[in-house]
Amino acid sequence: YSSTPEQTDDTPFITASGKCVKDGVIANNMLPFGTKVRIPKLYGNKVFVVEDRMNKKKSNYHIDIWFPTYTQAKNFGVKTVDIEVLES
Repeated sequence: YSSTPEQTDDTPFITASGKCVKDGVIANNMLPFGTKVRIPKLYGNKVFVVEDRMNKKKSNYHIDIWFPTYTQAKNFGVKTVDIEVLES
């Protein structure tokens, strides 16, 4: 996802946890804010942090990665991969 009004609420650069969006922020509806995860198949050892939530129609097993632009998010698309939960 990206910080566009069509994909967020009226504060597109503030996450549901109250932090500013930045590289490494992900959205998920199941894991607590601050949970650190890796997505090894796509990003190796890069650590992501749950700081945002998704639309309620998405399941708890969906994760949305924040991208600086809509085009980057769209080009990334949808992927099915395993994640590693490091800590919560």
